[in-house]
Amino acid sequence: MSKITKRFKTLLEKVDSSKDYVLDEAIATVKTLASAKFDETVEIALSLNVDPRHADQMVRGSVVLPAGTGKKVRVAVVAKDAKADEAKAAGADIVGAEDFIDEIAKGEINFDVLIATPNLMGVLGKVARTLGPKGLMPSPKTGTVTMDVAQAVSNAKSGQVNFRVDKQGNIHAGVGKVSFSKEKLSENLQTFVKAINRQKPASAKGRYIKSAALSLTMSPSLSLDVQELLDMK
Repeated sequence: MSKITKRFKTLLEKVDSSKDYVLDEAIATVKTLASAKFDETVEIALSLNVDPRHADQMVRGSVVLPAGTGKKVRVAVVAKDAKADEAKAAGADIVGAEDFIDEIAKGEINFDVLIATPNLMGVLGKVARTLGPKGLMPSPKTGTVTMDVAQAVSNAKSGQVNFRVDKQGNIHAGVGKVSFSKEKLSENLQTFVKAINRQKPASAKGRYIKSAALSLTMSPSLSLDVQELLDMK
């Protein structure tokens, strides 16, 4: 096991590992843990009582955080003609069709979000193996396969977070920066948790959220009061 650094040890002293924090107290505490030379991301991790091996228990979707993520997002759009013009007007960083897909096939991926019109999803299929593992393949569930490319670009630029449960039933997401006010972080976190609760599969049995934690990029994590999260509808 690697040796705990002096910096991390100091941070651990600020966290009560024996308690489950309510959200307001967790946000206030996590803001005292900032120790990096950059504006750290506030991250939430949730362990869900689902089995993603079953298609009807796959928790996946997207949500636009009211205060944004604090991260500059590069948005690419696969579209043609009028829809390509619409994407450019909405502020997309990259717009293209077959030529752009060829670039992706060569491994040129310099975007954070990819949006596509439904008519070009067939062509995009040939780079699915490149995009899929990186979580960049457009999907109707996250609103990234759509004819309304302008709205999709706007959502991505203004703080849309896509989430997908992993094989162990966990979801992890950045919900803002430590420099955000407590109010903005609270609003973002509640919006995110409500979106997760809305995605609860009908076939999921027992307590939907098993455990939850809040942390910064470079900090220890705080255990959250699960009941408070489950009550966020």
